Amino acid sequence: MKNILNRLINNETLSSAEAKDILIDISNQKYNDIQLVSFLTVFLMRQLTVDEFTGFREALLELSLPVDFEGVESIDLVGTGGDGKNSFNISTLSSFVVAGSGYKVTKHGNYGLSSISGSSNVLEYLGYKFSNDVDKLKNQLDKANITFLHAPLFHPALKAVGPVRKELGLRTIFNLLGPVVNPSRPKHQLLGVYSRRIGELYAELLKGVNVNYSIVHSVDGYDEISLTSDFDLFTEGKHSLVSLEKIGFKKILQSEICGGESISSSGEIFTKILNNEGSDAQNNVVLVNSAYAIKTISGKSFEDSLELAKSSLYDGKAKQTFMKLLEL
Repeated sequence: MKNILNRLINNETLSSAEAKDILIDISNQKYNDIQLVSFLTVFLMRQLTVDEFTGFREALLELSLPVDFEGVESIDLVGTGGDGKNSFNISTLSSFVVAGSGYKVTKHGNYGLSSISGSSNVLEYLGYKFSNDVDKLKNQLDKANITFLHAPLFHPALKAVGPVRKELGLRTIFNLLGPVVNPSRPKHQLLGVYSRRIGELYAELLKGVNVNYSIVHSVDGYDEISLTSDFDLFTEGKHSLVSLEKIGFKKILQSEICGGESISSSGEIFTKILNNEGSDAQNNVVLVNSAYAIKTISGKSFEDSLELAKSSLYDGKAKQTFMKLLEL
């Protein structure tokens, strides 16, 4: 590690193979805590290169519990977190809207790190039982169009860095890796990021690993399409700034999409929206994210995708999907 640290301090970068080997060594606890903190600190001061990001990703996927859904075309909807906005569980709700529209969703998530209630928090509170039994997950995907992969059950390598991450208390490379290490390796992804710069990094990574992606970032800092501002959209080989007016939505206030102050209140918001008791602002932000996910996996127009999302939410199909998942 001393040689690696000296190179990094001298502004050298790692190849993809080197990054992969280092992360595997970290998971095998070959370095002490001081060395590990020093290594992580380097990437707090400069951005990962695409090669480094690719190598770290490959290592975590190689070390994860494999999940093979036998060629099923699916999509993951996930945000990086770290935007500090404490919005409600938009991507998780959108996942059920997409599944209710007839598309397969393999959602990868975890407990909240930068928010009060992450996807795992709210689903666990509402009664979902986490599992890494692949047969059970396949059954959920087959019968409910959606399954949930709780990250700690699939990434034992992360246990080696957990205490150090907690003590450090800062966003590290592992926060960036979370959204791109879904062990089922879905071919489609709607990914929300907290900055345009990070969006560019993810776009380069996903382009190189053959994932069909849409990456979104609201210009006022949300890691989703928040409808509180226009938003950046990265698709394969293209970046555009999307006007809310152009896609038929009005700007809303940040206060209209705040999450709860506790996991239980976040769960109440989640349930109200599924029950068609959400506000117009809450419904619309779920619908627009759902529509872009449907567009990503289906290739349909945004307008057609939005109509499918509305039918799923307002006709109760998203709620039926959620209830079905709890039964399986």
